[in-house]
Amino acid sequence: MAVSLDGFIARKDGRVDWLETQDEFAGGAAMDSADTDAVLKSIDCYVMGSRTYETAFDFDSKGLGWPYGDKPVFVLTSRKLPRNRETIEFCSGDLAELVNGRLRKQFFGIWFVGGGVVCGECLRLGLADEIRYAILPIVIGDGIRFFEKLDRDVALHLAEVKAYNTGMVELCYQVRKPR
Repeated sequence: MAVSLDGFIARKDGRVDWLETQDEFAGGAAMDSADTDAVLKSIDCYVMGSRTYETAFDFDSKGLGWPYGDKPVFVLTSRKLPRNRETIEFCSGDLAELVNGRLRKQFFGIWFVGGGVVCGECLRLGLADEIRYAILPIVIGDGIRFFEKLDRDVALHLAEVKAYNTGMVELCYQVRKPR
């Protein structure tokens, strides 16, 4: 997920207008479509909260595209939301039961794409194996945090770091399981 340097995934009102940042880092790598394609191929399904879904739905409705392709998308919500693709399923109830009781039986690469409450809940419940964190070169000061409502520390292991010529830094952490 993309995040500002100060740890926000969106403004308080949900806007992500700051994602289009302008920077240049001469020592960084160029964005490689082969790397992006490899990551996307490893994803079997997406899980997201309703506000993240509404943002993606809005982008798609404006002709900006649907970033999740034809892969299944599970939206965590108890609200009635519009649906424009057969691959979208709305789910409510226990997140651990959904992931462990259903999704892990069908899918290997389960990608949680947000929002902050969903990401925090995944860590709190021990459902995440790794965290991919793309830090953009901007500070927005206030907004929706990447991880909301954590009630404990979560130990991580830095597995990969990559700096891009756009000024973005991508971090990949493996989640250490409690002993």
